[in-house]
Amino acid sequence: MPTLRSSSGPHSSSSPSSVSSSVQKSGQRGLSASSGCSVNQPQDERDWGHTSEGNSDSSSADEGSDFEDILRRSVKKRPAKRPLRTTPVAKQPKKRSRMVRDHHQKESEPPASDLFDAVKAAKSDMQTLVDDWVDSYKQDQDAGFLELVNFFIRSCGCKGTVTLEMFKKMSNSEIIRHLTEQFNEDSGDYPLIAPGPSWKKFQGSFCDFVKTLVCQCQYSLLYDGFPMDHLISLLTGLSDSQVRAFRHTSTLAAMKLMTSLVSVAVQLSMHKDNNQRQYEAERSKGPGQRAPERLESLLEKRKELQEHQEEIEGMMNALFRGVFVHRYRDVLPEIRAICIEEIGSWMQSYSTSFLTDSYLKYIGWTLHDKHREVRLKCLKALKGLYSNREVTARLELFTSRFKDRMVSMVMDREYDVAVEAVRLLIIILQNMEGVLTDTDCESIYPVVYASNRALASAAGEFLYWKLFYPECETKTVGGRERRRSPRSQRTFFQLLLSFFVESELHNHAAYLVDSLWDCAAPQLKDWESLTSLLLEKDQSACNGSLGQGDLSPTSVKPKTDIEQHRCHGWGELGSGGWLICDSLFDPPGNPDLGDVQESTLIEILVSSVRQASEGHPPVGRVTGKKGLTPKERKIQADDKVKLTEHLIPLLPQLLAKFSADAEKVAPLLQLLSYFDLKIYCTRRLEKHLELFLQQLQEVVVKHAEPAVLEAGAHALYQLCKPEFTFFSRVDFARSQLVDLLTDRFQQELEELLQSSFLDEDEVYSLAATLKRLSAFYNAHDLTRWELYEPCYRLLRKAVDTGEVPRQVILPALTLVYFSILWTLTHISESDVSQKQLLSLKGRMVAFCELCQSCLSDVDPEIQEQAFILLSDLLLIFSPQMIVGGCDFLRPLVFFPEATLQSELASFLMDHVFIQPGDLGSGDSQEDHLQIEQLHRRRRLLAGFCKLLLYGVLEMDAASDVFKHYNKFYNDYGDIIKETLTRARQIDRSHCSQILLLSLKQLYTELLQEQGPQYLNELPAFTEMRDLARRFALSFGPQQLQNRDLVVTLHKEGIKFSLSELPPAGSSSQPPNLAFLELLSEFSPRLFHQDKQLLLSYLENCLQHVPQAPGHPWGPVTTYCHSLSPLENTAEASPQGYPRSKKRRIKGPSRLNGEDISPSREESLQLSSIPPTPTLTSTALKSRQPLGGLEEVEEEEGSESEFTQGQRFSNTQRLRYSGPQRFHTPPNSSGPGLGSRLTRLSLMEEEEEEGLAAQDDSSEEWQETDKQPSSYSSPGEHRLDLLDSTELNIEDF
Repeated sequence: MPTLRSSSGPHSSSSPSSVSSSVQKSGQRGLSASSGCSVNQPQDERDWGHTSEGNSDSSSADEGSDFEDILRRSVKKRPAKRPLRTTPVAKQPKKRSRMVRDHHQKESEPPASDLFDAVKAAKSDMQTLVDDWVDSYKQDQDAGFLELVNFFIRSCGCKGTVTLEMFKKMSNSEIIRHLTEQFNEDSGDYPLIAPGPSWKKFQGSFCDFVKTLVCQCQYSLLYDGFPMDHLISLLTGLSDSQVRAFRHTSTLAAMKLMTSLVSVAVQLSMHKDNNQRQYEAERSKGPGQRAPERLESLLEKRKELQEHQEEIEGMMNALFRGVFVHRYRDVLPEIRAICIEEIGSWMQSYSTSFLTDSYLKYIGWTLHDKHREVRLKCLKALKGLYSNREVTARLELFTSRFKDRMVSMVMDREYDVAVEAVRLLIIILQNMEGVLTDTDCESIYPVVYASNRALASAAGEFLYWKLFYPECETKTVGGRERRRSPRSQRTFFQLLLSFFVESELHNHAAYLVDSLWDCAAPQLKDWESLTSLLLEKDQSACNGSLGQGDLSPTSVKPKTDIEQHRCHGWGELGSGGWLICDSLFDPPGNPDLGDVQESTLIEILVSSVRQASEGHPPVGRVTGKKGLTPKERKIQADDKVKLTEHLIPLLPQLLAKFSADAEKVAPLLQLLSYFDLKIYCTRRLEKHLELFLQQLQEVVVKHAEPAVLEAGAHALYQLCKPEFTFFSRVDFARSQLVDLLTDRFQQELEELLQSSFLDEDEVYSLAATLKRLSAFYNAHDLTRWELYEPCYRLLRKAVDTGEVPRQVILPALTLVYFSILWTLTHISESDVSQKQLLSLKGRMVAFCELCQSCLSDVDPEIQEQAFILLSDLLLIFSPQMIVGGCDFLRPLVFFPEATLQSELASFLMDHVFIQPGDLGSGDSQEDHLQIEQLHRRRRLLAGFCKLLLYGVLEMDAASDVFKHYNKFYNDYGDIIKETLTRARQIDRSHCSQILLLSLKQLYTELLQEQGPQYLNELPAFTEMRDLARRFALSFGPQQLQNRDLVVTLHKEGIKFSLSELPPAGSSSQPPNLAFLELLSEFSPRLFHQDKQLLLSYLENCLQHVPQAPGHPWGPVTTYCHSLSPLENTAEASPQGYPRSKKRRIKGPSRLNGEDISPSREESLQLSSIPPTPTLTSTALKSRQPLGGLEEVEEEEGSESEFTQGQRFSNTQRLRYSGPQRFHTPPNSSGPGLGSRLTRLSLMEEEEEEGLAAQDDSSEEWQETDKQPSSYSSPGEHRLDLLDSTELNIEDF
C-alpha cells in the first residue's frame, strides 16, 4: 500500500466507523511519498510475531455511528481538479441514446434503474455507459450519485431503493438497516449467485463496470471529495452487514474498486518518475540553457501529482482497512476467495508498495483455509509472485515461514489444489535456487505414481526440472533448439533408471512414463537410444558407463557410513541435482547390476511405446479428457509408424538376446500389440517377420511361465488375421508350433498312462507342454488337434487313482474347459445337428462330474481351479444361453443337482469365509501373500453369487452368504451388498425370507454350541444383533412398499422363537425365545398400527406357552418395548440413528415461552417446517457472534430462550462442536419484542462448513468478537499469528 502509514500499521483501523474520517481527510492523513514511491513501513510491521491489528474501541456499523458525520451534514464538495497537463483525457464519441431523464420526476423518488438493467443485459459498451452517467452526474450530482447507489443496491438483489430524502436525513447505518428490513426475499439467491442464463454474465459485467468507472473518472471525479468518498463509505457499511447478499456484493465491488485504484496509483507513480527525470534533466542544463518556466511547471506538476497520489492512497487505505481486513476471514468462502485473489493482483501490479511481509501474511494465513476455492486462490496468487524473478528476493522471509505449508499442500485432498501446489513449487524451484531441500523434494517424488493424471503429470514436471533438466537440457544455437546428443539421452535414461529403482515401485513403469510424458515426451520417444542401450554387445561397457561418471562431471566419491545410512528409500541427491543409487553403481563385474538395468529399461521401453501408440494414460489413472484432438491423433499416428519402423527389425534381435530370461522376454513380446502391422507388407519387411516367428517358437518351447506363454499366444493372435497378406505364412508357423507341442504331449501322455511311476523331469516336461497348449488354446482354436479325449483320460485317471501329479492336473482341467468352449463357439456359428448338441452336452456333463470330484481333492489349488471352472460352465450353460433367439441351444441347458449345489456351498464355507490373519504394514512378503489370497477368495465368492442371481443355484443358498455380511464386511461387504440388492430386485418377498433364514441359521448354530442359558449375553449374540440391524437398514426408506414384508418377517420370527417349548412343568423359557431380541432390530421399520397388531399376535402365541407368574421373560419384555407406542417408529428416527436437527418454529404460538413435552417435540419434528431464509438483519446484530446464532437456532427451548440467546454477551466465544446449551439471563423480554422476533425470521442460518472456516487456525479471529461488532477487525492481539503451534492449524 503506498504510504499507508499510521501508528499501528497498514490496517490499524479496526472498524468501518473510522473509514469516514480517513476518507474525508485523506489528503491530511496520507504522508508524502518519495519520488520513487518507496514505502516506509513501521518497524513493528516487519515483526511477524508481534503484528498490531488496530484499535479495539471502534463501534459497530449497526450502532448508528458509521459515517453519520458524513451524511448528516452538508458536505462541502471540493472542486474537481483539472486534468494532468501531460495526460490527455480520452476523447470518444458519446452516445446519448439512453439516460434521458424526466425532469418532472419528484425529488423524493430515485431515478429508474437504467444502470442495473444495462449491466445485467451486458450488451452496451461499458465505457459509453459510464460516460453517460458522468454527464448526468455533472448535471445533477445528487440524482446521479443516487442512481449509482441504487445500482449497487439492486446488484445486491434488494428491491428497496435509496431516495433523496433518505440520503439527506439518514445515516449510512440507518439506510442499511432500512434496506435490510425490506430484504424479505423468499429465496436466498441474489444476482452474483443466481442461476439461469440471464445472470450468467452478470458478475463479469459488474466488475467491468466498476473498473471502467474508475478508469473514466481518474482525471475528474476521482479527486472530487463527494462521489468516491461516499461510495467507499457505503460499500464499507454494506460489507459489514450480516445479510450475505449485501456482504458478498459490496465486498466484490470494494475489492474491484481497490484494484482499479491500484492501477491509477501505478500510473501516478510512473508519472512522478517521469516528472522527476525531466526535472533533473532540466536542472542539469547550463545557466544559459535552463528554462525557469519549465522548472516551475515541473514543480507545480509534481505537487499536483503528489496531491493526487495522497488522495488515491487515502481511498485505498480506507478500502483496505474497512473491507479487506474484515472480509478476508469472512464466514463465506466466496468472499474470502475474492479478497485473496485481489490482494494477489495488487502485489503483482504494485509490488513496490504491496509486496511486503505486512500484506503477504494474509495469503500465508489463508493457505490453511478449509475450502478448496480459497486455498486455490492463494496458490494462484503466489504463482504470479514467484514467477517474477525480480521480486523473489523480497519473498525470502515469507518463503521461510510458509514453505512447509506449501510443500504439504501437495497432498491436499482436493486434486486441483494439489496440482496448483506442485506447479507453485516448480516455479520456486526454477526461480529460487536452494530453497527447496532434499527432504522437501522427496515428499513430492512419490506423487508421480498418483492415480489422478493432472497431479501425477505436475509431479512429473517437478521431477524433470529437479533431476533431469540440469543434466539433459537442450542448448540453443542461433535461436534454434539443437538436437540432443546421444550422451545427453544416455544420461537421461540413466537418471530415470536410478529414480525408478530407488522408488521401489518397479511394477509401475507405465505410470512413471505417463507422468513424465507431457514434459519429457521427446526423450521418452527416443527409441533409438533405448534399443542401443539394450543391444550393446558388451554389457560391462554399459555397466561401466553407468558407474564411471556419465551422471556427473565429477566422479562419484565413496560414501561414508553416515551417508550410506541416509541413502535409503529415495537415495541421496548428488551435487548436480540427480539421484544417486548405490545399488546401480556397483563395479561392472556384478551380474545383478546388468539384470536390474535391463529389466528396467525394457519396462520403460514398453511403457513409452504403449503411451505413444494408444495415446491415453494407463489403466486406473483418471483423466478429464474425453478424447484426442485431431492434432493429437495425427501425432499418435505418426509416432506409431515411427516406432513400428524402428522396432520391427530390432525386435527379433531383442528376443534373441533375452530369450533365456522370462522376466525380460514377456514384455518384449507385448511390443507387437502396439505396432502398425500393415507395415510388414507395405515396407517389404517379411524377412523380419520370419525372424520374429522363429524367435517366438524358440521362446515358447523354452519357457513355461504363464506370463511368457500368454504374451506369445497373444502376439501370434495379432498376426493371425485373414486381412493380412502374410496370414498364410503365420498360420503355417502356428500349425508347426502346435504340431510340435501336440506330438510331444501325446508321447508323454502315453508314458504316463502306461507306467506307474514318473520321475520329476518327465512330470515337469508333461506339465510344461500342457501349460503351453492351454495358453495357446485360450487365444487360438485348436479343435482340429482333438485334445479333449486325451486330456479327459488323464483327468479320469487322476480322479480314479490319484496318481497324477498336481502340476499336470491343473493345465489339463483348463485344456478341457477351453475345448468345450471352442466347441460351443462352432455350434453357435453354424447349423448344428441334434447329435452334435448331445455330444457337447455329454462332454460338459462329464467334465462337471470330474470337477465335482476335484472339489473334494486334498490339494487346495485343484479345488479352487475346479470351483472356478464349474462356476463359469454352469453360468454359460444356464437358461440365459437361449436368450436372444438361441432356442436351438435349449438341449444344452444344464441344471446342477442338489448334491452339486451342496458341495459348492460347502466349498465356499471352507475356503472363503475363513478368518485371515492380521495384515502388517503391507510391505512384507507375508502381507502380499495374504492380499493375493484375499483376491482369490473374492473371486470365488463373486462366482458363487453370480450363480445365485442368474438362477443356477437355489436362492435359499444365499443365506450361507448373507449370514457372514457383518463379520466379513471389510473383505466382502461390497460383493454381499450388491448381491443383496440384486436379490431384492428379483423378488423382494423371497429376499426378506432369506434374511430371516440367515438369522435363524446363525441362532441355531450358536444355540447348539452354547446352549440356551445366558445366550443373549454372549459376544456372538451381539454380533447377530448387529447383523440384524444391518439387514434392517437394507430395506431402505421405502417403508410403504416394505410394510407387508416386515410384518411377515416379524410373524415368522415370532413363530420360530416359540417353535420349541420347554419341558412340561418347567419354568424355563423356550430355547429360541432370545430370537425376539434380534427381531426387535426390525421394529423401527414398522408402522404404529402394525406394532399394535404384532403385540396382539405375540400375546395370543404366549397364551399357549406355560410361564411362571410374576416372572416375565427378558426377551419378551425387550421385544414388547420395541413395539410400544413410545418407542421410535417408522415415522420418527429409528433407534440408534441420529435425529434430524430441531429447527425454530416460526409463529406467534411460540412467543409465550411455554415448555414443550417430549411427545409434542416429536410432533413438531414431524411437522412440515418451512425453510429458513438465508438472510439476516443488520439491525438486529446485538453484538452476537454468528456462531452463537446458529447454536441458538439448534436449541429445543422456547422462542423466548431463542430471544435471550440473541442478547448473549459477545465476549464469550463458542467453538462449534454440536448443539450446546445457552445459560441466558431471564430478563430477555422488553419493548418491541414482537417486531424483533418478526425481524428474526430474516436471520441467516449459516452452514456448518461456513463456521468451520473460522477454526482454530486463527486465534486472533476468535478474539475479534470481544469488540462491539461481530465483523470488526482484530484488536491489539500480540499472538504470533504465524506460529502453527499456537494456531493449532489443521492443514486439510
